[in-house]
This record gives sequence, C-alpha cells and structure tokens, in this order.
Amino acid sequence: MLLAAAIQMQTGPDRAHNETRALALVNAAADRSAKLVLLPEMWEHIGPAKEKAAFAGPLEGRQLSPLRELCVKRGLWCLAGSIAERSTDGRFHNTSALIAPDGSIAASYRKLHLFDVDIPDGARYRESEQVAAGDAVPPVVSLGDLGFKLGLSVCYDLRFPELYRRLADQGAELIAVPAAFTAYTGRAHWELLLRARAVENQAFVLAPAQAGQIGPEAERRLAWGHASIIDPWGELLADAGPSGEGMALAAIDRSRLEQVRRDLPALSHRRRDVLGSTRP
Repeated sequence: MLLAAAIQMQTGPDRAHNETRALALVNAAADRSAKLVLLPEMWEHIGPAKEKAAFAGPLEGRQLSPLRELCVKRGLWCLAGSIAERSTDGRFHNTSALIAPDGSIAASYRKLHLFDVDIPDGARYRESEQVAAGDAVPPVVSLGDLGFKLGLSVCYDLRFPELYRRLADQGAELIAVPAAFTAYTGRAHWELLLRARAVENQAFVLAPAQAGQIGPEAERRLAWGHASIIDPWGELLADAGPSGEGMALAAIDRSRLEQVRRDLPALSHRRRDVLGSTRP
C-alpha cells in the first residue's frame, strides 16, 4: 500500500514565496506518511517571462535544490509538477521532474501540448509565447521500493488520449497530471477527463492542481482547483476542493489495480492486429 499526496497551490509571481509554500506542503504530506508527493504545474512561478529569465536554468541547478534536499531528508519521491527550464530559443520548457529519495532526478518530461486558447469567459492564453514544446514521448519510471511504475504528463496533455495509451503500453500503473486547469474548462471537463484516463488505461491518476486566482493580480487567471486522486475503476478517492492550499491524500492499493485489470481485461483485448500499436 502506497500513500500518495496530490498538492493544491495558489501560485503567484513571487518565486521565493511559492517555493516556501511548496516545501511546507510537501513537508505536511510527509508528516501524514505520504511517500509519493506531487506538486502542480508551474508551482514555482506564474508570471511574466522576463521574471522567469532571472531564475530558470537546467534541472540540476538551483531551482530544484531545496526540494531535492527535502526528498533526501524525508525519504520521499516527489514530482516537481512543472518548472521553467531554460530553452535554447530564449523561451522556456514547461518541464516536469521526478525526484527520487536520494535527491537525484529520476526522470523529466517537457510538456508536448501547449495551451493556446481563447476562453469564452474572456481570458486569453498563449503558452507558446513563453514555452517551447517538448519533442519526446513522456517516460514511465519505476518508483523503486514503492513497487509502482509512474507515467508523466502535464495539464493540457490530458485532452490527448493517445499520449496516455502510450504510457499504458509502457507499463504505467500510476499517471501524473500536474495542472493549472482554467476554472471555465475545469468546471466542465477536469474530473470527467481524469476519470476517463483512469478507466481507459486502468491506472491510478494523480492530479495536483492550481486553485483560485493565480499569477499576477492584473491578469484574469482563475484555476479550477480540485487536486484529485482517481482509482483504475474511475472512482474519485480524494479531492482537495475548489479553492485554497491543501492536498488530496489517498492510499494506492496494488490489489485494487490488479482486481480491475483482472475483472475487466480491456487492455489485453485491444485489437493491435487491426488497429496497430502505440508501443514505441
């Protein structure tokens, strides 16, 4: 049995404050015996690109050092949601990094699908103006003694089911979806899509989230919240609610995973002879 925590934050443009809050929330999850803790998308900073330029760098640099030290101290696996990793073209990658209990970076993934959308509530999003898209399939990583395999993704990826089928084909049993879903789209689709990805791929879905007013006060950016953990049958195990900091905390039970896959062996029924395969 693995206890996992999907953290909920309300990130603004003050990186030092955001880091302090993230470390406190990870510590709080560890105090509740969580061994896998996941931070949301852009937990470290939501604000202008010129501000990111002051701190963004390689994954092995200063940005993740305090979090890596905390993982060593508390014996944790921690998904550092996503951070700004400097790109060669002057923009930044929206990069998810998985930190092991020894402080090493066990895996990373640069977000493939960028959110360039005009929301009907009046908000405009152009992620590609700041972010350079990744060009590699997200990895599936063994969590060592925890006994599970974790597949990585980020936020808007959630709308592209072929990415998650690729993770399932690589053996994912847990799927991470760190996000900053908008309030408008989240109201309609957040839980629906999380549960769909869990059911389709017969995997636990762990979705840390941003909540409420995020980013600079002058910008109109409302995040949906509801950091969640979903089981392979699509059952909502934990929900952090619509607003404020907190966490969704739930037990990840291997016997539940095995039961769902045994009782309804849909993954093994796929007609690859007709439909092909998503295996790399």
